[in-house]
Amino acid sequence: MIDALFTKVKGFFMDPVDTFRQSKADDPKTVFTFFGVLLLINAILTAVIALLGMVVMPMYFGTPFGLALPVMVFFMMLICGCILTLIFAVWLHLWVCILGGRQGIMQTINAVIYSSTPRLLLGWIPFVGIIFLLWSLVLGVLGIRELQEMSTSKAILAVAIAIIIPLIIIVLLAAWFLISTVTVTAVPGVPITGASPLNAV
Repeated sequence: MIDALFTKVKGFFMDPVDTFRQSKADDPKTVFTFFGVLLLINAILTAVIALLGMVVMPMYFGTPFGLALPVMVFFMMLICGCILTLIFAVWLHLWVCILGGRQGIMQTINAVIYSSTPRLLLGWIPFVGIIFLLWSLVLGVLGIRELQEMSTSKAILAVAIAIIIPLIIIVLLAAWFLISTVTVTAVPGVPITGASPLNAV
């Protein structure tokens, strides 16, 4: 099992197109086992980073939770990572279907999970992790193209729409929250004494 997992991970880094093609017949147990192992590794490493941050930069990472913070980060990464990945897969599959994908939702889930390989394994690295997040995005397009048997342009469009719409909603909500906060915050006024400066002359 470990050898198979390592081979698949290596494939998604070195030859992703052929690896996606070979993974098309993977059963759900294989896919979710792969995802579970990588998600566990990601949660552990992210928790370690949180712990190191508390030691190296306590002024930024010092929280009321203390040493419980890494434990909270660990479980948060596990739970949120699983839920958000599945939600995104369902959301992406909607656009895949609209654009002509007809291979079933499981193939979209496979594409989303397998494309998360760089992000889960190396996306936790501070600063340079963004590179692996972008690589996962590219793999997502390749995965949808190969597993849903779509053209590259349609795969790009499906992934782009699935990502851009939530981002727009988040930005709009953040802007609305910011405007609401500024609007309802009382601005201290100048006290009115009733006496005119002219009267004091």
